Amino acid sequence: MHVKSLLLIASFALITACSSNKVIDENLSETELYQLAQTDLDKENYSSAVKKLKALETRYPFGRYAEQSQLELIYAQYKSGNTTEAMASADRFMRLHPQHKDIDYAYYLKGLAAFEQDRGIVARFLPLDMTKRDPGSARNSYNQFAQLTARYPHSRYAPDAKQRMIYLRNLLSYYEANVGYYYLRRNAYVASLNRGTYIVENYQGTPSVADGLALMTESYRHLGLNDLAEVSLKTLMTNYPDHPSVVKGEFKARIKEEDRRNWLSRMTLGVIDGTESKRPQMSQADKDMINQYKDAVENLSKELNQGEEQTIQTEKPSRTWKSRLTFGIWE
Repeated sequence: MHVKSLLLIASFALITACSSNKVIDENLSETELYQLAQTDLDKENYSSAVKKLKALETRYPFGRYAEQSQLELIYAQYKSGNTTEAMASADRFMRLHPQHKDIDYAYYLKGLAAFEQDRGIVARFLPLDMTKRDPGSARNSYNQFAQLTARYPHSRYAPDAKQRMIYLRNLLSYYEANVGYYYLRRNAYVASLNRGTYIVENYQGTPSVADGLALMTESYRHLGLNDLAEVSLKTLMTNYPDHPSVVKGEFKARIKEEDRRNWLSRMTLGVIDGTESKRPQMSQADKDMINQYKDAVENLSKELNQGEEQTIQTEKPSRTWKSRLTFGIWE
């Protein structure tokens, strides 16, 4: 079903791209060009509408439809999937017309464009987890809707913006929880603790607060801060007794110790532990020096055993074999 939908979208995009290559008549008046753009919008032919609205703004920058065409250009770009261009057009409109009666619509469209920026065509039809993707566009969208509701609380777009803000806030909090568990799996307990604390402090009212408390509890335990772990656990059990980390009144760690062992250790039940030793390893150069030392000692021992006890009469006392071997370090 998903493959058919994607093929249908690809075919439609190809047809639209071919049809949008038509050259716009330069002799069209401002009204005619605007009416053609409206016809494209009514037919949901947004790519063609974008082309006509851009031509209208270029040819008649101070015409009677100039400001309205700029607003409709934002909408057409957003609907055609050009979210980056839509946000840029919205910024331009807000900069040029800060007192426009429909300025709230520009804020709303910019928020919608940012809302859809990370989703794309594939994400709309395939089951992708948005909480595990980069939340940059989600934050941008949330900020745009927040500005809209703060500056224009009585706007007709404010109710929808508030509902989207709730969804985006939940999504951002889930993202923080996923990052916290990622750090926890890699034994970065301070980082996972910071994520959990950040969720509890900044995302009150979201379902991820329970995950934040669970992260704090588990991180504190691994860090040996048992008193703080008990405080977090008590808060978790009091407010979220049904959280998956609370089982029969006991805390169930998300990351178990055996999960950190490598696959060889787990498959052999610990008989073969494939983890690398934390002791410093001896280099090959060190091993070669030791072997040379042993060979030298053996050769000298053979010479001594053969009774070679010749004494060299010099002013200095004779050196032992150990002194000669170590170049005088050991006398």
